[in-house]
Amino acid sequence: MKIAVLPGDGIGVEIVAEAVKVLKALDLKFEMETAPVGGAAYEISGHPLPDATLNLAKSADAILFGAVGDWKYDTLQRQLRPEQAILGLRKHLGLFANFRPAICYEQLVGASSLKPELISGLDILIVRELTGDIYFGQPRGRRTATDGAFPGAEEAFDTMRYTRPEIERIAHVAFQAARKRNKKVTSVDKANVLETFQFWKDVVTQVHKDYPDVELEHMYVDNAAMQLVRAPKKFDVVVTGNMFGDILSDEASMLTGSIGMLPSASLNSKNQGLYEPSHGSAPDIAGKGIANPLATILSSAMMLRFSLNQEEAARRIESAVQQVLSKGLRTTDIWSEGTEKVGTAQMGDAVVKAL
Repeated sequence: MKIAVLPGDGIGVEIVAEAVKVLKALDLKFEMETAPVGGAAYEISGHPLPDATLNLAKSADAILFGAVGDWKYDTLQRQLRPEQAILGLRKHLGLFANFRPAICYEQLVGASSLKPELISGLDILIVRELTGDIYFGQPRGRRTATDGAFPGAEEAFDTMRYTRPEIERIAHVAFQAARKRNKKVTSVDKANVLETFQFWKDVVTQVHKDYPDVELEHMYVDNAAMQLVRAPKKFDVVVTGNMFGDILSDEASMLTGSIGMLPSASLNSKNQGLYEPSHGSAPDIAGKGIANPLATILSSAMMLRFSLNQEEAARRIESAVQQVLSKGLRTTDIWSEGTEKVGTAQMGDAVVKAL
């Protein structure tokens, strides 16, 4: 089992180190190879996704990814910014399906900003399409406006677009995931305004015919954003496009108490996957040893489950995390009165001990 380890920038280095520590504590044999990515790679080679890093990722069964980005790179040309590394990996590896579970652990109900009765027992899976939509649509750029309210003015533009096969394959993924859960899919769109998402709604409805045992509902994205904080437990599997999924999954993360608890998986058609925490590189706390590594550790569990076919090991890690939380250990982001505040490495050590 070959794992490409790409720590990246900021706290990425610290949290990936703890996930690797946990993986090494298992009774499994891994071949792990580390490579720079993001700003760290730019400093070495002048590009956020060097050929050597990309080739390693292509040859691996799975990629354990930290986080990329730092404010000091914001002045670079867009194609050289650290965030382009993750977009490039998605594109080159065909990682089209992003799984972002939002689970509120019983021990962390009090850490959420919502009332306990709203989020106790919460278990949502957001399935986000990763390779299409406005993030990748062409044409894009800047030009002089020829129409609209200010003809002759400078304008910027991006193109939102989806093909039928792109929508069909992510819809199949969502319906298949729902079959293993509570058999309900909420497809989120903006069909009342956007032609792209009227097409999305039509295609998802057609794919649904193959899954008569799964309930399908359609919901506009603004209403979905509201319902996530009004009645989040009404959702089971949420499927949506790239941009809406990006926004809604971050909103859902805060239901759980901290984005530092949310893992994610990005898969291609061969179940080769990239596994990363849902949060960013947090350069403001990098090097302080206070970042929460649990999202990355839980991402490694998803990696074991989806790409490496090691279900038992995945469950062991998830159980160990729950044991640690039950003992009252907390990093700063999830700490509350009556619990014990620990650092990044201490949390990783506790998970290893629980294993």
